[in-house]
Amino acid sequence: MRAIPPIASSLCACLLSLTALAQSAPEAPAADAAQAAPQLTRADLEAWLDGFMGFALPRGNIAGAVVVVVKDGETLLQKGYGYADLEKQAPVDPEGTLFRPGSISKLFTWTAVMQLAEQGKLDLDADVNGYLDFEIPPGPNGTPIRLRDLMMHTPGFEESVKELIIEDASRVVPLGEVLKRWVPHRIYEAGKMPAYSNYGTALAGYIVERVSGQGFDDYLEQHIFTPLGMAHSSFRQPLPEALLAGMSQGYDDASGKPQGYEIINLTPAGALAATGADMARFMIAHLQKGELGGQRILAAETAEKMHGTANTVIPELNRMVLGFYETNTNGRRIISHGGDTQYFHSDLHLYLDDGVGYYISFNSTGKQGAAGPLRAAFYRQFSDRYLPGPGPGGEVDEALAKEHAAQLAGSYVISRRAESSFLSLANLASPVRIVVNEDGTVSMPLLRGLNGEPKKFREIRPYLWAEVGGKAVLAAEVVDGRVTRFSADFFAPFMFFERAPAKAAGWVMPAVVASVAALFLTVLFWPVAALVRRHYRQRLPYSGAEARAYRWVRIGALAALLAFAAWAGTIAMMFRDFTNLSPKFDGWIVVLHVLGSIAVFAGLALALWHLSVLAKAKRRWLGKTWAVVLVAATGVLAWIAFAYNLVGLSTDY
Repeated sequence: MRAIPPIASSLCACLLSLTALAQSAPEAPAADAAQAAPQLTRADLEAWLDGFMGFALPRGNIAGAVVVVVKDGETLLQKGYGYADLEKQAPVDPEGTLFRPGSISKLFTWTAVMQLAEQGKLDLDADVNGYLDFEIPPGPNGTPIRLRDLMMHTPGFEESVKELIIEDASRVVPLGEVLKRWVPHRIYEAGKMPAYSNYGTALAGYIVERVSGQGFDDYLEQHIFTPLGMAHSSFRQPLPEALLAGMSQGYDDASGKPQGYEIINLTPAGALAATGADMARFMIAHLQKGELGGQRILAAETAEKMHGTANTVIPELNRMVLGFYETNTNGRRIISHGGDTQYFHSDLHLYLDDGVGYYISFNSTGKQGAAGPLRAAFYRQFSDRYLPGPGPGGEVDEALAKEHAAQLAGSYVISRRAESSFLSLANLASPVRIVVNEDGTVSMPLLRGLNGEPKKFREIRPYLWAEVGGKAVLAAEVVDGRVTRFSADFFAPFMFFERAPAKAAGWVMPAVVASVAALFLTVLFWPVAALVRRHYRQRLPYSGAEARAYRWVRIGALAALLAFAAWAGTIAMMFRDFTNLSPKFDGWIVVLHVLGSIAVFAGLALALWHLSVLAKAKRRWLGKTWAVVLVAATGVLAWIAFAYNLVGLSTDY
């Protein structure tokens, strides 16, 4: 499953893994690329791959990896690198070592949906409520959700992360029960905005259960794993005893300790464990339009429909098809999926017209999240080496490019985000920005190259920008002369960026920082001033109501600061370890909702009282000015508490 984005990268996500996917190596020279390209043979591939992985694993401090490449209906090469278990020095075996492909699991769920649609048991355009035993409430404009919307990540759900990953297998509950606990709010009309949704995929998996009359695990084993000979693959949690011995350990990095087996509560969205060899069988079946070795999991026309039915939002960008997403490059048609758990990071790409596919998976996040950039570099270098082609080209008049860059610049929010829960505060922590560079190019600081610097994009056609020195593209949608949303390459099929609303505009975060600074200085200098007075044997120069206001406004400032810090610290802690996204924090969240709200609004009330007292007193303008500053500072925090759902009692998120 796509990793849930840490607080530093905004909830919406995931954006650590998605950012890494968008990173790429420098573009290979285009001239005579086809003539100079090495042939995709086992010998050449193995030599190149040994060099790439021999550098990548130690440089990224990654314990192990598996790579499988298929071509023309056969496995061209499958190879393990590094270790599945560092302590036992057990090497990765592509035939026997299981990795966790994360969200690549979704492709199996979508294949199951297409099987049932092929049989006439599911209608991709029917309201999903017709297949459920509970109701998905109407969204904006009352539009129902279709299975097609689930497959294309356009149901409009906000992000939901509670108990997404757990380590205690005893807390595993039936899929239907997980889905009924809380239905995420719908923040978009169905079919309108790509917004990646694990909940939506799990909903489709539950529909597979109900329509087939089989448990999800049973269905996958009978209708996909067994026909394809995938004997070392399972969605079952905990993993069956027969497969446990082959399961790779997962690591933060190769210097750390092995972590526990990650339990994915939304099973259809990311619970698969599989060997590289088994993933090769799945890739070949899709490349051969649903057939492997005489066993067919999809009719050819169904496979073509799955691979070719696209949701076009901005024509120049990659699109979502039915379950897969496009990663087209070099003029070639490619469908793909990536996946991340906390410790495993994977990619699967199918070059449809070339009969080629690859699957790569790392069992460690690596030093500074190295697995992400390495996956992106592998994709870029593999594509340019063996399946080359031209990059995007074109040119726009300098004056027009400058005008369009100014239109694009500004603050945006990600479509995959929490909106109705306290986790919406994460949207404030790291807004998405587009900036205009001195040379007329634009940059999105979120998109960085392998050198760690933000990529630069130059406009090549109206509202289409191409990466300088690379092949990534960024495009915007314009309505009435105003850029309303944009996306780029890997993000585009399932995630967009839209203009920030008032509560997330560019001025909000600076206002919060200034408010926190003002309150912090007020609290800090309270004891400092007392110590200075004590040293010089001076008394507080206030009495009566002024003295009381002086003390209480500082108590209010301290209370507001502590409440805000407690919320920020709690959210950061929860995202440092996804297993903290669990009911064990429900009591603390309720306490924060109640006491935090009291503290913040009490701080504002005390600041207003303090200002009213000083307004009547014969005091210098400086003291009165600072009283106004304190009202503004506590007012900003009170507004944030209200706007970002810190006020309330809900423990759903």
